[in-house]
Amino acid sequence: LLLASVNAFAPSQVAKTATSLNVNELELGVTEPLGVYDPLGWLDSQPESFERRRAVERKHGRVAMAAVLGNIVHNNHIVFDGYLSPSNDLKFSDVPTGVGGFLTIPAAGIAQILLFFALVELAWMPASKYDGDYGVGYF
Repeated sequence: LLLASVNAFAPSQVAKTATSLNVNELELGVTEPLGVYDPLGWLDSQPESFERRRAVERKHGRVAMAAVLGNIVHNNHIVFDGYLSPSNDLKFSDVPTGVGGFLTIPAAGIAQILLFFALVELAWMPASKYDGDYGVGYF
């Protein structure tokens, strides 16, 4: 009786199964039964640039997701304390939501944003990094 109750708490044996997938790298993103979505025929006419286009699409998708998250945060009025531009007496909380918020940013601030975009595009996340691992762990 004691042995039967001890066996009730023993872990059950699980059969090992293989998890390897038979994947063709050129068919990632295929929508069955349509196949690869390539309306301009670039995969056939320019196959050497396919990997670069895939890497650029992956990078721009990540940047777009970060932009949407920033938009959601700002539209919920979650803002930094302090000033966006002390010389113009512009606080972060004074920036409206939507396109009007972008138009209230001073020209020097917009230039800083564009310089940061250039840094991300050219140095931090180059399109030549085909594997998609940019070394930040979360992005």
